[in-house]
Amino acid sequence: MQKRPLFIALGLLCGIFLFFLALILAVSHLFDRPAHFGVRKQVGVVEVSGVIFESKKIIEQLADFHESGSIKAIVLRIDSPGGGVGPAQEIHDEVRRIDADKPVVVSMGSVAASGGYYIAAPARQIFANPGTITGSIGVIMEFTNFQELLEKIGLHNQTVKSGKHKDIGSPVRPMTDEDRAILQALIDDVHSQFVDAIAAGRQLDQQAVRALADGRIFTGRKALELGLVDELGSLEAAIRRAGELAGIEGKPEVVYPPSDKPKLIDFLMQEASSQIRQALLGQPGGGLQYVWSGFN
Repeated sequence: MQKRPLFIALGLLCGIFLFFLALILAVSHLFDRPAHFGVRKQVGVVEVSGVIFESKKIIEQLADFHESGSIKAIVLRIDSPGGGVGPAQEIHDEVRRIDADKPVVVSMGSVAASGGYYIAAPARQIFANPGTITGSIGVIMEFTNFQELLEKIGLHNQTVKSGKHKDIGSPVRPMTDEDRAILQALIDDVHSQFVDAIAAGRQLDQQAVRALADGRIFTGRKALELGLVDELGSLEAAIRRAGELAGIEGKPEVVYPPSDKPKLIDFLMQEASSQIRQALLGQPGGGLQYVWSGFN
């Protein structure tokens, strides 16, 4: 008699489990999405769109897919003209780190130039469309001088500095020959880092890369001839290849990171800041840039 309450409790638990199992199957059938109860084998897709201002979000998405047991390979979808040197280098290093453990395949969209190509270089394989704009291997810094405009409206700048080069690149004084030499040396150093990264990631001779690294752009088809990409194909082709590299049979199940829903005020402030910066400076951001200036 004492065992009856135990049997009744176990029966209720089994009934609840079966009820929710049936509910999951019913909902899965309703939305035409199969329910999986074993180890899932998926391909994660991370998207890099627009100018690369920061790296935190992309790195977090890549790291989450890397740590997930069900994600067996990652596709990095790039539609970007590049951006800041620091963020591009951080994403590049994360792609290289993950690809050593889990396949990373790049899919290039309309544009994957300069920093957009930089972050693609360490991937296991790179797919581009025949008409993709890529390349633009180079570094740029742009400065706008407002001195004459300020003088016309009666404004005069006063600068107190700790050294003669502290205000290098100032928009309110002319650039000297010495300033230009310092900045050119900086550009040359970062440009060499770009060349080294491509030579290592693509397993190409440094001199061969340097011959292409004068800032010119290439179509995806030309980039294939030069060894900058591996194959011509769409996002779907890159996903299929990622599945093959991960040993997934058949069409891979594709997973995207959960979508962020930023607050409206944050979005408006970010857009306003971006538009003002581009209007005043004629560039997507300050400082050193791995960016193709022809992108609009």
